[in-house]
Amino acid sequence: MTGILYKKHKKFLLPAAAVVAAIVVWQLIAEFMVGDPFILPSFTDVVDAFFKVAFGPKGTLFRDIYKSLIHFAMGIGASLLVGIPLGIAMGWFRDFDLAINPIIEIIRPIPPLAWIPFAIIWFGLTDASAGFIIFVGAVFPILINTYTGFRNVPKVFIEAGKVLGCTGDLSLIRRVAFPSSLPSIISGVRISMGIGWMCLVGAEIFGAGGGKYGLGKNLWTYYNLHQMPSVVVYMLVLGMIGLTIDMIFRYFVKKHGLGWWEENV
Repeated sequence: MTGILYKKHKKFLLPAAAVVAAIVVWQLIAEFMVGDPFILPSFTDVVDAFFKVAFGPKGTLFRDIYKSLIHFAMGIGASLLVGIPLGIAMGWFRDFDLAINPIIEIIRPIPPLAWIPFAIIWFGLTDASAGFIIFVGAVFPILINTYTGFRNVPKVFIEAGKVLGCTGDLSLIRRVAFPSSLPSIISGVRISMGIGWMCLVGAEIFGAGGGKYGLGKNLWTYYNLHQMPSVVVYMLVLGMIGLTIDMIFRYFVKKHGLGWWEENV
């Protein structure tokens, strides 16, 4: 009976056991080997810090989460609005690709955080400056994957579309090229969300976004105050939110009939 229950719930029991084991090892190392919460806070220190930053009189964790999600939504939304249409145009129209590709290839290798000075100059210490940094980091995976998907549309699909009545470019893009490229586009969006979430932290740490709130901003604030258990709390919250965003995206894709995409990721 025990063996049957284990097999039935193995998918949940093994990860849970691994997390518990990691917490125990973490606590033992921090408590008995390091012994300094500034170098390595223990698990119990982090739990105590969590309740202080979340529910304490001076805690701002939930407001920080809200502010960071706004920055993230602004950056990802802008990257979708720019990256997908630009990738489609470059992938479908060869002359446009020849004209724009050199500009893209010059700008693309510039690290997103290198744009922070201009983001602050152009947008000030506002939410838009943080959103811009996330946009810079997230737009290129979307653009490149969209471009690649459109360039790799099989010619037989295009010929079949023409035979079935898709005579213009817009009709071919809508009914043939875009559906064929969708797995590549979805992969690019997923990659861009991970990169954008990492850019969020750097942007807020270096001042983009301004204000008093933001996960990256107050992570750095607690570091300056030498409150390392609170720093770890913010690190773990960043990881959990990043994981949640990815899970929600995968669920959304699967719910809308694209579950087969997961097999190719």
